[in-house]
Amino acid sequence: MNGEYFERIVDPDRLAVYLESELGAVDEYDVEHHQEGHSNETLFVTWGERELVIRRPPPGDIAETAHDVLREYRVIDALQETSVPVPETVLACENHDVIGSDFYVMERIRGDVLRAGEPERFQHPDARRCIGTELIDTLAAIHTVDVEAVGLDEFGHPPGFTHRQVKRWSEQLMWAFEVTTDEREVPLLYDVMEWLQANVPEDTPSTLVHGDYKLDNVIYARDEPTIVGVFDWEMSTLGDPFTDLGWMLSYWWDEDDPDPPQATDTLTATFMQRDGYNTRCDLIERYEAATGFTFENNRFYRALAVYKLAALGEMFFRRYLEGNSDDPMYPQMRDGVGQLAARAQRIIDGEEPL
Repeated sequence: MNGEYFERIVDPDRLAVYLESELGAVDEYDVEHHQEGHSNETLFVTWGERELVIRRPPPGDIAETAHDVLREYRVIDALQETSVPVPETVLACENHDVIGSDFYVMERIRGDVLRAGEPERFQHPDARRCIGTELIDTLAAIHTVDVEAVGLDEFGHPPGFTHRQVKRWSEQLMWAFEVTTDEREVPLLYDVMEWLQANVPEDTPSTLVHGDYKLDNVIYARDEPTIVGVFDWEMSTLGDPFTDLGWMLSYWWDEDDPDPPQATDTLTATFMQRDGYNTRCDLIERYEAATGFTFENNRFYRALAVYKLAALGEMFFRRYLEGNSDDPMYPQMRDGVGQLAARAQRIIDGEEPL
């Protein structure tokens, strides 16, 4: 680990003082930087017999509205008594004197995140089928939450949401371009941006939206392929549920799909191409049955998903150029964003069908 970067994201002594004031004194204390994520920073904390997780934004200049960890805390806290599996919330802190930013604390859930591959015990058709059905059923559970009952009815502004998605991610992209274009340009992204702006669907449903729902943002139980936690709610709001579905599908690879962009292979696994996994069409059919929605305009939502990923990649690249991350994936975005732009264009042109 980069010790200098660790010091930028947490002062263990100040954190200990805060936790002791809120949770009581303990004999055992440790802080570890979890480096698997690529957006907000995650810290694993041992506090006596408790295993805790802290989420905080990255250091340095960040795009406006990005990395809102207290928003993430609010939605996880509201979902505690619902059928959506989320970690138990513990604390939220706005005092930047503790670790230099807003942050929140939750209980750690033990299980498996299916990022690089499957655990050996899941390597058979029945488990593989459950991995997909659990993933889509949990998304349907999110999209059918009674937001008024859990106090989230004013959590967002659904009218115009999908238009704002295109606008917001285009603004995030332009924010990144302020620095990255001195290194290289990605002109194809302007073509994708123009197509998305001209093809925004109207009259979409409005639900609770996760904002980053995909296979490696959920955790599966150790004994069976059931989801025990959904994470990374920083972009959650009320809006168009098909943006979540399109995002999830952009990470779900069918058997005959082309290989994912080489420079972004750390973001995408393809093991769901193996025998037993549901296809994208299988998942959509199950989702529609569970929610009562009909998923239309799939090219738009899938292209938007890849465009958003390209914008994230460009923001990552800016943070790398400015020295605000030690994530080894970030410099790969020099080439990776262009590869993502090309994939978005292929989806628009019908060359990567559903």
